[in-house]
Amino acid sequence: MRVNIEGNKITGIFQKRINRFVAEVLIDGEVCITHVPNTGRMKELLIPGEKVILRRVDEPHRKTCYDLLFAYRDDILVALDSKLPNTILEKYFKEGLIPYFSGYNQVRREVFYGKSKFDFSLDDQNGNHALIEAKCGTLVRESGLATFPDAPTDRGRKHVLELINAVEEGIRGAVFFIIQRSDGDLFTPNFHMDEKIYQAVAMAKEKGVEFYAYNCHVTPDYIQLADEISIII
Repeated sequence: MRVNIEGNKITGIFQKRINRFVAEVLIDGEVCITHVPNTGRMKELLIPGEKVILRRVDEPHRKTCYDLLFAYRDDILVALDSKLPNTILEKYFKEGLIPYFSGYNQVRREVFYGKSKFDFSLDDQNGNHALIEAKCGTLVRESGLATFPDAPTDRGRKHVLELINAVEEGIRGAVFFIIQRSDGDLFTPNFHMDEKIYQAVAMAKEKGVEFYAYNCHVTPDYIQLADEISIII
């Protein structure tokens, strides 16, 4: 199932990142300011002089006229928008296309549990309840090893630990790592970038929290889940 990526898309040449949310891109010989919809570092993708794909946005309230949507890693197209995993999973959950959760017929977005807000709450006809958190991955090592995060994330660790509490209360808890590129063959939490979240994932897995990882087929016009990949912890 495809998730369409709408809008007027154009190519540019990446120049530099100004801060987490703003970058400069050369478009038709002019340096333009663009919004970066991902707070990750993405140093291996946002390289000066490399081709990127943007979307023109004509909205009066916007400070920038472009969204930075895609970058290339060699010949691999990588989707950058960190909101895409939520959009993808919502569509797949509602259509029953995630086999591990195909029996859940009610899907809600942004649900509070404990002190955290989770991306999804799922319920089935028997009253079973599940909390789902989605994480966006863009980093893949040369060996095909996908990993998350590419910057320290206290928020991500908090979500994982909160899911342990949910499981202990009889609620099913899961984290989906959506690798927004096609060349990730395996997945592991990024111990070298954030040892605390690696340890949290390892502990949560022992406590019954479920972890899944998928790579994606990516084009400038759509993205879709491709293959489930094994997780190494």
